[in-house]
Amino acid sequence: MDIKEIFENLDYGTAPEDAKQAQNWLDEQGRKFGHFINGEFTKPSKLFTSNNPANGNELAKISNGTKQDVNIAVKAANEAFPKWSALSGFERAKYLYAIARLIQKNARLFAVLETLDNGKPIRESRDADIPLTIRHFYHHAGWAQHLTKEFPEQVPYGVCGQIIPWNFPLLMLAWKIAPALAAGNCVVLKPAEYTPLTALLFAQICVAAGLPKGVVNIVTGDGTTGACIVEHDDIDKIAFTGSTKVGKIIRKATAGTGKGLSLELGGKSPFIVFEDADIDSAIEGVVDAIWFNQGEVCCAGSRLLVQESIEQKFLKKLKVRMDKLRVGSPLDKSIDIGAIVDIAQVKNIQSLLEKGKEAGGNFYESKGKLPNQGHYIKPTLISNVSPSHPLVQEEIFGPILVAMSFRNPDEAIALANNSIFGLAASVWSENLNLALDIVPRLKAGVIWVNCATQFDASVGFGGYKQSGFGREGGAEGMSAYLKPAFEKKLKPQILEKSQSAKKTEASPISTIDKTAKMFIGGKQVRGDSGYSLDVKNTSGQNIAQVCAGNRKDIRNAVEAARKGLSWGDKTAHLRAQIIYYLAENLDYRKDEFATRISQSTGASATKAKREVELSIE
Repeated sequence: MDIKEIFENLDYGTAPEDAKQAQNWLDEQGRKFGHFINGEFTKPSKLFTSNNPANGNELAKISNGTKQDVNIAVKAANEAFPKWSALSGFERAKYLYAIARLIQKNARLFAVLETLDNGKPIRESRDADIPLTIRHFYHHAGWAQHLTKEFPEQVPYGVCGQIIPWNFPLLMLAWKIAPALAAGNCVVLKPAEYTPLTALLFAQICVAAGLPKGVVNIVTGDGTTGACIVEHDDIDKIAFTGSTKVGKIIRKATAGTGKGLSLELGGKSPFIVFEDADIDSAIEGVVDAIWFNQGEVCCAGSRLLVQESIEQKFLKKLKVRMDKLRVGSPLDKSIDIGAIVDIAQVKNIQSLLEKGKEAGGNFYESKGKLPNQGHYIKPTLISNVSPSHPLVQEEIFGPILVAMSFRNPDEAIALANNSIFGLAASVWSENLNLALDIVPRLKAGVIWVNCATQFDASVGFGGYKQSGFGREGGAEGMSAYLKPAFEKKLKPQILEKSQSAKKTEASPISTIDKTAKMFIGGKQVRGDSGYSLDVKNTSGQNIAQVCAGNRKDIRNAVEAARKGLSWGDKTAHLRAQIIYYLAENLDYRKDEFATRISQSTGASATKAKREVELSIE
């Protein structure tokens, strides 16, 4: 057996992420959830289940929102709007910063919960979804402070009804809520029926950040709940991300109502590879474009267009790369492709594949076995098809790639634009002049050159044609939550300077983050992990938070200690002076130290003070 065969037959094992923290959180909530309305959770009712797509196990029971639930949520949002919109941008920014930091401190919990509920690999939720979510809240906190300068004569809509999909549950929530709040709107949001859990955890973050009641309301439920939001007379704007089919229904329902509307819908994005492209890089780009998040991405590069001269070579290399993709438990950190969100989506993909097989084409599935339980589909490549083939024209929303060839740039553009969709595109060429000539001729909202699926909160995202309209992110995304002031005048809500100051003093987030930092290398530093630990007193109450150190923090501390070995070279007199200085400062703050010891240990004030005095001695 040669070295290549040895490596091919190695069993690399698994690297599972511990789900205990997320499971404990679900247990603490009783695994039953009501709606989050006016700053509180309602009593659970009309329950349906949220399941783990990796194994089919029930995670929690969720309330199915009724028209009455939506009415209560909209009323709470309307009552909160005058005060929220009247706050200065600086005041609103403080809340957005606080939310961002709290998500950051609970990033691991969010990541694991997202993977359990959605089925996406933990690497993606941990390294992409949650960091981008945090980035959106930080970014829009900045926008809140610049609104009057950047958007003069613009005002918030009022109450925004927001409906988000199941493929990026928490990230889509951030795309919707962050700009809406920054602009001064209040929201009623409905998460997807399949993936409501991180939205409900986010509701607790809103409470912890001290967000005023009614500013954010989360009503869970199925499509009928979403319809109640769309049709509500007291909602001023609808923002929807989802299928083109539902988007058309929403546009029809809102036509003539005067409501603002933004739609981010389906896609069938072309991935164009020219003969001079770096083939190996383009292969990796294809993997990111179509098999990221199991292909459950609206802007997935699901149509591969390869120049005829390199088609066979490219597809051969792509098949080799496909065979190395690992499909399995999403909590395994070495997995590339996780579980499809629900059995209904699996059946939908399989139905489309059967339809495609009837129309012809070459089908290639990656090697390797699928898990014995859960909802999984192998990465699939379909080639030798015509532009009119059903799988070329229809959005599959799964790990299915369709490949065609082209002879020249004009034919590539014609094939790329031959779609009812126009969300995104990716162009691969070492000739930058060629790429820049192609880009303006593509009918797509977002176009990447020599990369794919790159996102940032500062860049607007959205499509053309049946991929919707409006943008999310950046200045364009902010403008989607504002309208000309003359359309509807806000009720006068002028805060006097003294009132504003009084409100700020009472705010629980006047200091955004009170986590005690570590002391390494002669200075205070924030922990590498970004996570925090609660410090509890003897009664189990949280009295503080400290950084959760990891191996890198220990390494930094050890390196700093090694650099500090010169302490032993100092004169005895100098060392004595420094120690005496420490004692002086400890004596000066002994009451503060005694109070903290008493809080932490339950010791009497007298005993705690005596302990400090002994330390000083």
